[in-house]
Amino acid sequence: MGRPPKNPAIPSRQGVSASCIALPYDKAAPWPLLLDFLAERLSAVSREAWAQRLARGEVLDDAGQALPPDAAFTPGVRVYYYRELDHEPVVPFEETVLHLDEHLLVADKPHFLPVTPGGRYVQQSLLVRLKNRLGIDTLSPIHRIDRETAGLVVFSLRPQDRDAYQSLFRDRAVHKVYEALAPSGDASQAWPVVRRSRIEEAHDAFFRMNETEGDPNSETRIERLEVRGPWARYRLEPVTGKRHQLRVHMNALARPIVGDQFYPRVQRGPHEAEDFAHPLRLLARAIAFTDPVTGEARAFSSQQSLSWPEPQETVRP
Repeated sequence: MGRPPKNPAIPSRQGVSASCIALPYDKAAPWPLLLDFLAERLSAVSREAWAQRLARGEVLDDAGQALPPDAAFTPGVRVYYYRELDHEPVVPFEETVLHLDEHLLVADKPHFLPVTPGGRYVQQSLLVRLKNRLGIDTLSPIHRIDRETAGLVVFSLRPQDRDAYQSLFRDRAVHKVYEALAPSGDASQAWPVVRRSRIEEAHDAFFRMNETEGDPNSETRIERLEVRGPWARYRLEPVTGKRHQLRVHMNALARPIVGDQFYPRVQRGPHEAEDFAHPLRLLARAIAFTDPVTGEARAFSSQQSLSWPEPQETVRP
C-alpha cells in the first residue's frame, strides 16, 4: 500500500499529496521493470494505466524526477505516484470555512463528503477541496468524522503544530457535542443516559461495528432535547472516539439514527450509489478546547441544522 511521503521535495498535484511505496529489497525480485512491479503489486490500477502514467511523467523517484516507461526495477528505492480515479462521484454539497488563522482552519462539512481521500473519493474529499480552494498545501485534519456525518472538522496549517493538536484528541482534552434525530421511543426512559460498552469491528462486515462482551472502550452521554411525534432530537457527548460510536450506541438504545444505512441493518453496500435525499441525521454541532499552541480557549459551532423526517416516514423497526 502507498503511504504519504516524508520527502518534502515531492509536490502535491490538484490538492493531492503523492503516495510513496518502497520497492522490496530482494535479490531474487521477479520484476525486470518498475512497470512489472507496479502492475502486480498495485493492481487496482491496470498495467496499461501504469504505462500511461509513466509516459506522462507521473511516477517519480526520490529526487522528484520522472521515471521513464522502461525504468528498471531497483530494489530498495522509493517511488512516488499520485492517486487518481477515472470515475469519481460528485458530492453536490458545499463545505463552509468558519474560521481561519495562522494555526487552524475550521470547516463545516456537508453530509456525504469524506474528510480525506479514500475509496471512491479523491478530489471529492474535504481536505482536497480545501487545498484546491485556498491554496494551503500544508492543511492536515487533526481529527475525523464519518463521511455520512455533517459538521465541524478542524485542520492544522503548520506541520510543526500537528502533533500538539492531535494530542488533544488522544488525551481526550476536547469537548465535542453532536446532535442526532432518531425515534423518540419509550416515554418512560429517563434522561440523560450514559452508554458505556465495548465496540469492535464486525466479523462479517468490515464497514460495521458491534457491541461485544468485555471491558468498555467507549462512552457517550446522551440527552433527549426535543420530541416531535415519533421522532426526537438528541444531544450526544462522546468521551471516547471509536469508529461509528454514536451510531452504535444510539442503535443499542433502540433509537437508530434517521438515515443510517448500516444500523440496525445494512440498507445498501458501501460502494452503492448514494441517496442524497436521505442523509444520516447526525451533526458534529460544537467543539471546544484549550489551544496547545496559543493557550487561548477555542470554541466553534456548526451553522447547519438537521432536517426532520417527512410526516409519511415511519420509524424503522
